[in-house]
Amino acid sequence: MSNITSATKQNEYQSLEKKSKVSSAVTAVLKYALLTLWALIVLFPFYWMILTSVKSYSAYNSEYVPKFFTLSPTLANYRSAFSEVHLTRYFYNTFIFTVFTTVIMLVITILAAYAFAMLDFKGKNLTFALFLSLMMIPNELVVITNYVTVTNLHWRNSFPGLILPSVASVFYIYLLKENFEQIPKELYKAAKVDGTSDLKYLLKVLVPICRPTVITIVILKAIECWNAYVWPRLITDDSAYFLVSNGIQELRETGFGRENIPAMMAAVVVISLPLMIVFLLFRRKIMEGVVRGGTKG
Repeated sequence: MSNITSATKQNEYQSLEKKSKVSSAVTAVLKYALLTLWALIVLFPFYWMILTSVKSYSAYNSEYVPKFFTLSPTLANYRSAFSEVHLTRYFYNTFIFTVFTTVIMLVITILAAYAFAMLDFKGKNLTFALFLSLMMIPNELVVITNYVTVTNLHWRNSFPGLILPSVASVFYIYLLKENFEQIPKELYKAAKVDGTSDLKYLLKVLVPICRPTVITIVILKAIECWNAYVWPRLITDDSAYFLVSNGIQELRETGFGRENIPAMMAAVVVISLPLMIVFLLFRRKIMEGVVRGGTKG
């Protein structure tokens, strides 16, 4: 009798195990199917951008119904992107703007985050609360004020006028401050007992420990600067200071009375390529830095 009961329980266990495996397999199939569908939706704009960039100007404008493929791809649009506008110069200007803005912003962010996280001074909490309240103000609302200030300083069509309004970020200061506060205060007190200065403690201890967040801030700011459009478009009308965003706008006007979308898409592909490479190389650092900055304890 006991053998029959044992066999029955074993069969029930095997049946439940099979049902569990089937359920897990179905769940996995549905999950990957949804992820594949979502990936296709996300990647389709990139595919359309590349496809349009290899269509000729006449072929693109002759399509009454958009085609999802082309039998005669061409690289003429990429040559036009560099020959019809000064795209190489715009790349250089954008590189200078991105590097200097990111470096200055990083220095300001590290020093401000250290002050709010480690130092004690009167009114610190109130000051930081007022500082955070600035995040509720859209950037578009301060564009006019910045424009008037830069114009009064005679910095239009200059790198200082492009760079200085973008060197401070409340969000990045908050992110790094939260990261600094995760470091035990006992470490700071021990360093002060050993006679370590605040600057040395910041550079030798805090910054190396919080390297993932610092790298994340650098990458995100560099991407933000590379994609900047509104402020550079507003503050410059001299082609010597145009950024790549201005170059894309110029390419739209080279279509013999119609917008030259294929050449513009070719320029967008070239401009987007460095950002894609940077993001793919440092995507883990970005995610790690954001997670560490948003988690306390």
